[in-house]
Amino acid sequence: MHLKRLLVAAVIISALLAGYVAWPRHADLRAFDPAEMARLETAMWRDYYEERYGALFYHLYESTRTQFGFSPLKGLRIAISAAEAARTFQPTRSRQEADAALPPLIVYYGELSSAAPTAFDVEEAARLELDWWQARREAVDPRDYGLTIARVAELTYGRIPDSGIWQFGIVRAEAMAYRDARGAAITASDWGEIEAQLARAYWSLKASVSR
Repeated sequence: MHLKRLLVAAVIISALLAGYVAWPRHADLRAFDPAEMARLETAMWRDYYEERYGALFYHLYESTRTQFGFSPLKGLRIAISAAEAARTFQPTRSRQEADAALPPLIVYYGELSSAAPTAFDVEEAARLELDWWQARREAVDPRDYGLTIARVAELTYGRIPDSGIWQFGIVRAEAMAYRDARGAAITASDWGEIEAQLARAYWSLKASVSR
């Protein structure tokens, strides 16, 4: 009888846990805190360049849960697809090779779309994302690929061309260029400056998408 009660309790606990993990939340891509997004994105950049993919996955997952409100299960799927795209893209050396990162990016944007204010073209967003990733490698001016970043934001948030979103894209791109210029010699102080730049970018985005 005692064993039977334990088994029943275990089944109930498992069911409750499964329900918690999978239960839909009211996720919203506009709900982020700009300062916290800057902190998390800075951490993710460090993870990526130091090839710490486990840490990258963790910070991706943390951002989906704490900044956008996705369920644990949905957040897990988003983090897996984003980490897979980043890891696939990193060793590529041409646009043709980089296309291998497109399928997980399409999955990523497909998962994000449920929290977007309006429906958007998932494949177009994924292709634009991959386009600016590759543009960085081709020494394109950050102000140019920054506009592509802005276009991705306009798509996912359902906004018409907006000066605040343009500023978000350009400042974010300039933060990337700052990191790239320092390369292997980057310091903790440099990472602090990058976080400050990203905070400015995300405050600009927040102001635009909250209107």
